[in-house]
Amino acid sequence: MDKTKHLKKKTPNKLKILNDPIYGFIQIPNSLIFDIIEHPYFQRLRRIAQMGFSNLVYPGANHTRFHHAIGCMHLMQKAVRVLRFKQIEISEEEENGLCIAILLHDIGHGAFSHALEHSIVSGISHEEISLKFMKKLNKEFDGELSLAIEIFEGKYPRKFLCQLISSQLDIDRLDYLRRDSFYTGVTEGNISSDRLIVMMNVKNEELVIEQKGIYSVEKFLIARRLMYWQVYLHKTGLVAENMLVNVLKRAKELAEKGEELFGSSALKYFLYKQINQQNFTNETLEMFSKLDDYDVLSAIKEWTNHQDKILSVLSKMIVDRKLLRIELQIDAFDEEKINKKRTKFSKKLGLSEDEINYFVFSQEIINQAYNTEKPIYILNKKGKLKDIAKASDQLNILALTKPVVKHFICYPK
Repeated sequence: MDKTKHLKKKTPNKLKILNDPIYGFIQIPNSLIFDIIEHPYFQRLRRIAQMGFSNLVYPGANHTRFHHAIGCMHLMQKAVRVLRFKQIEISEEEENGLCIAILLHDIGHGAFSHALEHSIVSGISHEEISLKFMKKLNKEFDGELSLAIEIFEGKYPRKFLCQLISSQLDIDRLDYLRRDSFYTGVTEGNISSDRLIVMMNVKNEELVIEQKGIYSVEKFLIARRLMYWQVYLHKTGLVAENMLVNVLKRAKELAEKGEELFGSSALKYFLYKQINQQNFTNETLEMFSKLDDYDVLSAIKEWTNHQDKILSVLSKMIVDRKLLRIELQIDAFDEEKINKKRTKFSKKLGLSEDEINYFVFSQEIINQAYNTEKPIYILNKKGKLKDIAKASDQLNILALTKPVVKHFICYPK
């Protein structure tokens, strides 16, 4: 009797079903997609929060990029079924390419999403890093991701397939609005992604929405606007994210001076090296794949004890949620007012003119709910296409096309 028989590696069942709190059961369509999900690059998304520091405002917002990517894949399968039902030809290869492209669209996000892009990695966006990950995976999977990469880059000749990945009414937005609304409890963002998908069609290789779905599109655009002001650009989230950027900037500044800083090997790699688009090598990509929210949070907790006053005070403020005060308004803040605050707090905290910029700063934020340069087309009953801004009888849709700029200033309480 072979005693090693029970020790032999079993082939895993790759046609798994996952249970999602929003859509219920989600099927993994094939073994290739299962293997991509199992890959360490993708598993890292379990350790990256979808909404950064939004949980400091909405305690339920602890869902991850992993959740979101799986949800997107599920909605993409639905969209393909709907379009095939409407006699739009989509091959098995194209469906697979779509599912892989949407699954990996966020794989290049760094720890705490956008904070890392503005502090310790410069001049390279998360989309570009996503593409680097996809190309690396494509080598590992013997070219099986080539079509997905072509669609992701917007280079595939069938335009509507690229629009399902990236447009103003793409699968990404259909998932994150509904998911973020669910986890924050902000009901204004609760769009009907099912109805929007059922109303999808294709005309002249362009992704369009049928006339009957016009009100669902209107609700989608308004929901997006409300979610941006109420959730994504909430002032507490804004101040926390900017403080995190400043903590990482300060840590990098100290690292450049040769100061010893606590951190995981992955975090230290980015703190002690100047990383930009030109020198983002395969080694950099490997280190990036090991960096997640846990590295950043554990470092910040330790930095509360650092001898550098700026680093320790900012870190402690984040850990204890004792954030800076923030004022938000439509008009730009008067330079004199900002300088007065700088002078006042530099004396109070005993910091130099340069150092006080970590605690007193002002910026602007822009929100444009609908961009007419990449229109959402409504297909009327006569087969004609019309931009939603013109097809809608809602005056506020036209108002949503104008970018809204708000200014904020942060300073100690």
